[in-house]
Amino acid sequence: MWKLDARRGLVATLDFFAPVVDDPRDYGRIAAANSLSDVYAMGGTPLYALNIVGWPRSQPFELLGEILAGGAEVAQEASCPIVGGHSVDDLEPKYGLAVTGLVDPRRILSNAGAKPGDVLLFGKALGTGIAVSAIKKGVASPELIEAATAQMKQLNRAAGEVYARHWKSVHALTDVTGFGLMGHLDSAMRASKTRARIDAAAIPILPQVRELAREGVVPGGTTANLEFVSVRATFPERMSEPDRLILADAQTNGGMLAAVSEKAVSAILKALANAGAPAQVIGQVARLRRGGEPGIDVSGEISSPADRTAVQEKRR
Repeated sequence: MWKLDARRGLVATLDFFAPVVDDPRDYGRIAAANSLSDVYAMGGTPLYALNIVGWPRSQPFELLGEILAGGAEVAQEASCPIVGGHSVDDLEPKYGLAVTGLVDPRRILSNAGAKPGDVLLFGKALGTGIAVSAIKKGVASPELIEAATAQMKQLNRAAGEVYARHWKSVHALTDVTGFGLMGHLDSAMRASKTRARIDAAAIPILPQVRELAREGVVPGGTTANLEFVSVRATFPERMSEPDRLILADAQTNGGMLAAVSEKAVSAILKALANAGAPAQVIGQVARLRRGGEPGIDVSGEISSPADRTAVQEKRR
């Protein structure tokens, strides 16, 4: 954030990546939504964006047109005009945005202010990294492709605006992307000098993801994420390696993760639901014990949509 004056600050961010889905327009939508997310995660409003393009001359330029059209659609939805950009010859397609936004420096949201007793809220479902790997390997089900694509191209605007309006009660906020839920939560706890306690059973998972993780369909970034956070995390002894990997799965345009005052939880959850960006309570922030270190303590057991359906059928 670059402070202009007492009431205005610029938020500058950029992001781009290679295709994560087969449909070029959806790829453009996803890349644009992902690029805009960091502005919302700081409580800001996007002002304008620039396209970033890498494109092989061997590929049809009509496909690039579809990608740019998808990005423009999402930018329009965000009320953020794309005012230009730059392209280079590349070995593989790449697309994203450089985004400039505006934020009130007095109300800026960061990942560094979580307090003991805060409640942790998380939006969207985990598993897009595993889903993208499955799409590339040709083993993703139509249900997973549809669910993952819809989630990845969904703007975090609604959630970001709700948290920005409740800024006094939102002590820490971040969007969950490449470092996964565990990685971004770990960063927030280290920055806040606190420890998180999360319930794995409360965290939504995309369909088929648990089964894919058990089959080893996991991106390298997810494995690296788990390795990085494990030294500061505890897991239930019975939790399998695939389930731990899901919690660390590298996300594309994942949900917002917030640490909010316990008194404000009901109001914020209601506002998020009304805005079309529902979130779940997944845990709480705890004070560090004497001699302890920031990190995450996981309890419970991951439950996939198929698992929940099976439990419901048994109860019947």
